[in-house]
Amino acid sequence: MLNIVLVEPEIPGNTGNISRTCAVVGARLHLVEPLGFSIDERHLRRAGLDYWDKLDLTVYPNLDDFFAKNEGKGRFWYFSTKAARWHSDIAYADGDYLIFGRESAGLPERLVYGNPERAVRIPMRDSLRSLNLSNSVAIAVYEALRQMDYPSLR
Repeated sequence: MLNIVLVEPEIPGNTGNISRTCAVVGARLHLVEPLGFSIDERHLRRAGLDYWDKLDLTVYPNLDDFFAKNEGKGRFWYFSTKAARWHSDIAYADGDYLIFGRESAGLPERLVYGNPERAVRIPMRDSLRSLNLSNSVAIAVYEALRQMDYPSLR
């Protein structure tokens, strides 16, 4: 199973869209607090529509708790505009964790610069800030599933 991790997401609509993507492909969603919204918020639920009850969701109080509970269960891939390697150059495997930062600031730099072999980026023009978080997650999820021959969809 693929794991999608959102570290301190801020926008409920993005997280709702990502939760829908996770539900339809069978990926597990991990949310690391603090969240910029309540999980009960209607914008989040509306974006996920009727898929919310199909979502495999775990919420963590902080990043240290996430790592303590998931270390050794799969490889961590840190998505950042500051990374050098492209996301499509990675050979993804079942059980991997695709980790994304909050919309306004991305991942903590210690994760990106402290793990350059695990830091990846989605190609985009340098003159622009970044893609929308839910679009970035969708691009990454489908690249990983394509490489793995869509195991969760068979």
